[in-house]
Amino acid sequence: DFDHTIYDGDSSADFYWFTLGKKPYLAALLPLQVWGMIRYLFGRVSKETMKEAFFVFVRCIQVHAMVSDFWERNRAKLKPWYLAQRRDSDLIISASPEFLLEPVVCGYVGVRLIASRIDPLTGKYDGRNCYGEEKAARLRALYPDAVIDDFYSDSLSDAPLARMAGNAFLVRKDRIIKWELP
Repeated sequence: DFDHTIYDGDSSADFYWFTLGKKPYLAALLPLQVWGMIRYLFGRVSKETMKEAFFVFVRCIQVHAMVSDFWERNRAKLKPWYLAQRRDSDLIISASPEFLLEPVVCGYVGVRLIASRIDPLTGKYDGRNCYGEEKAARLRALYPDAVIDDFYSDSLSDAPLARMAGNAFLVRKDRIIKWELP
């Protein structure tokens, strides 16, 4: 997992606030974003549709340049415990957008990535949100023979992947706790 696990925070939210700070006119999209969240909370739309409403702001920016600027500032939020034990065979699986994580995960950290496929020009999803059971399904589809030695997450929603691992750990800030699965 990435957000709150090896990255100190939620990268999508941090990217949004970073972008809003540089492009304050994006606040005009807030009613559309809030409406998407309200419809999701009342069960009217899927998580993907709600997130598409949130990521509508990418239509108004130069995404790749903004992502590059974002990681120049926020790369320091990668947790030292992970960087100290990182291995070339690592795979990070995240619900955050692939376009946002790819430069730091595949580029800077130098490991493989599975993440939500969101068009960086439109904010539209290609497939399902990479969350919960979908993370395990995507792993099995891309790497059917994968063996997970150690798995780390901050979220109980990642139990499907934790069950596949030899060792699973919950990450609480900088504390790593053995994950005892039922």
